[in-house]
Amino acid sequence: MNAEINLAEKLGQKLPPQLVDFLQLAGRKAADRREKAYIVGGVVRDLLLGLDNYDIDLTVEGDAVALARYLMGSASDRITIHKQFNTAKIRWHDWNIDFVTARSETYASPGALPEITPSTLEADLKRRDFTINAMAIGLSGKSYGMLYDPCNGKRDLADKKIRILHDASFIDDSTRIWRGLRYEQRFGFELEPHTLQLLQRDIPMLDAISGERICYEIDCIFKEQYPEKVFKRADRLGVLNRFHPGVKFDMHTEERFSQARERCCPDSPSTLLYWLLLTYDLDIETKEAMISRLRLPKLIAQPLRDCSAVKDRLSLLAAPEIKPGEIYHLLFGYSLQAVLANIIATETEESRAALCLYMEKLHGVKAIITGSDLLEMGVTQGPLLKKMLGAILDARLNGKASSREDEIAIVRKMQAEGSK
Repeated sequence: MNAEINLAEKLGQKLPPQLVDFLQLAGRKAADRREKAYIVGGVVRDLLLGLDNYDIDLTVEGDAVALARYLMGSASDRITIHKQFNTAKIRWHDWNIDFVTARSETYASPGALPEITPSTLEADLKRRDFTINAMAIGLSGKSYGMLYDPCNGKRDLADKKIRILHDASFIDDSTRIWRGLRYEQRFGFELEPHTLQLLQRDIPMLDAISGERICYEIDCIFKEQYPEKVFKRADRLGVLNRFHPGVKFDMHTEERFSQARERCCPDSPSTLLYWLLLTYDLDIETKEAMISRLRLPKLIAQPLRDCSAVKDRLSLLAAPEIKPGEIYHLLFGYSLQAVLANIIATETEESRAALCLYMEKLHGVKAIITGSDLLEMGVTQGPLLKKMLGAILDARLNGKASSREDEIAIVRKMQAEGSK
């Protein structure tokens, strides 16, 4: 295994001193246990690219869980163990660090989760997705800082290529198709020709992947700086159609993504907002089929439905001289992210103005007087109480009540009218 390049100096330059101290400690403790520890994957890649990345993955030739416990000592509240995968996650100051035992993987069938057996670092690196993610940096003894690169990932970084490790890679795990497109667009790289050929061959294998795993990959894309680049590429290659038939990525969707960033700046748009914009043009029946196919969680599924419901109300919201109270009742109860998606996507200025008014001023409006207050004022429980609460709220929404006294006056007036 190639180990001629030492990155110890780069580690010191790019990682916070406390994190470097911990990595050195992990290397020493592993050596004490006659084991070896390595930084692997994305951190190594980004270190070579000069990018910041503090999501540390450690691979251990030995027992990763035991090493993590050894390092944490009595701080058991800062370690999470996953016995079935022989992995551990620890919290060290502001960083999460994953410990994984070096392993090899076999796949019983395409799309299935792998069967795992302990193995060597080299075998562990060679079971990964792409060469640029199949590098490691030694932490133990004389190997501290040494680069391990059995698949020539450093060369592909220099050549700006995304390359899989073997011809069955996309068959074993076709989520790598989505990851390959994501890395390609994030770094401005290209899928090398043979990898692209295999990717196109194996697109149908995406149908074997569970909805939950597909959703995870889509969420990862939404967290990219410019997710539209990935979806445009996926659409051109025919990958997006496997996400769900009917989902397209055209210039309108691209513009919506851009507007979402402008409206949310300096924060990034939520992954939910991107979900809503990606699926905005789908009818509700197609959305329901997608929700079922992907087993979307309620936190995504319900806003998708809300977005369609709000979209169906756009013509009503554009009505001339519509009152704030009417806007409130048309939109109340729907996800605010669904309202925001419609603000971004609608082409009708009158509808957008009503949606913005709701988002900025109306959705949080509440009456001061409560049902308990009305009961104390002699209003009996029943339809009249509900009617009064609605009248008070409408008055506040429409600017006809701005104080508790104004609301009391409305109640007294309704009581007087009811007694006639």
